[in-house]
Amino acid sequence: MLRRHALGLGASTILATPGLARAQGAAGYPDRPIRFIVPFPAGGGTDTWARIAAEPMQAELGQPIIIDNRGGAGGMVGTEYASKVPPDGYQLLFTITTHIQSPVVMNRFPYDPVADFAPIGRLGTTAVNFVVGPKVPASVTTLAEFVAWSQGREVSIANYAPGSTGHAFGLILARELRLNATQVAYRGEAPMLQDILAGTVDGGFHSMAAAGEMVRARRVRPLACSGAQRSPSLPEVPTLVELGYSRRFIFDGFSGLMAPARTPRPIVERLAAAFRKAAEAPVTHERLLRIDTVPSYLGPDEFGSFVTAKLREWTEIAQELNLRVES
Repeated sequence: MLRRHALGLGASTILATPGLARAQGAAGYPDRPIRFIVPFPAGGGTDTWARIAAEPMQAELGQPIIIDNRGGAGGMVGTEYASKVPPDGYQLLFTITTHIQSPVVMNRFPYDPVADFAPIGRLGTTAVNFVVGPKVPASVTTLAEFVAWSQGREVSIANYAPGSTGHAFGLILARELRLNATQVAYRGEAPMLQDILAGTVDGGFHSMAAAGEMVRARRVRPLACSGAQRSPSLPEVPTLVELGYSRRFIFDGFSGLMAPARTPRPIVERLAAAFRKAAEAPVTHERLLRIDTVPSYLGPDEFGSFVTAKLREWTEIAQELNLRVES
């Protein structure tokens, strides 16, 4: 990573003149549709948050925003692609915490989570819920009952991406509950949820952005949630910490927008202003809270510092818990 940072600094110096030319061409930005690259399939939490942000930004920028779903490798396929597109403000990355998690856990850095991107803003933070589906008997409605039911059998815990919060929490849960568990990785929450509903796997950690409708319809059952506090829409579901499990379950996720590094500053500022207006709108707050996402806007500089801190924190967690997967 240090080498990539050094290369990034050198490239910034070398490209100073072209960068000036791009800045001069930013006066009429935007004059055509903008694309949000979402590194997960449609229908999942990341896709939902991206659309919540994109809708009011379209009106502010005066151009359509197209959602471009590019899932794979725990979000790294779409993110690597986003790191290499022209830095002209027309292809942006809407991402989540896996932005910093997947490279660390897979020990593979096809992109630098910090140096390859210009932060635009953070939309919100969110916890995830451990839910079970029809493969688990309907009589199991608490985590204690799930532990009792799992004794003497192998259980399957799904995750929406290898190296994600859901994957890490699944590993920690299996260790602390002493489960004979198989971890099953997916390319996003939508296909993972489909298999939980189909009874292919027992359960897994889900955001309410993706699983909320299924939870409300009682097609999946939430047994516990991560985070320091109970989910607003699920006050009856205890947190894993209050049940006596690891404080690592307090680690929460983020969602936010980034541009490729070396995007002209005037374009970043134009995008940041539109994003802030969208993120702080009352209707956006209402939509986020409806899916248990805490509205917590951060501007470009603060979001950049936050991502750097989260990368450091996750690296420590991965090393401490030996969280590694084969890429």
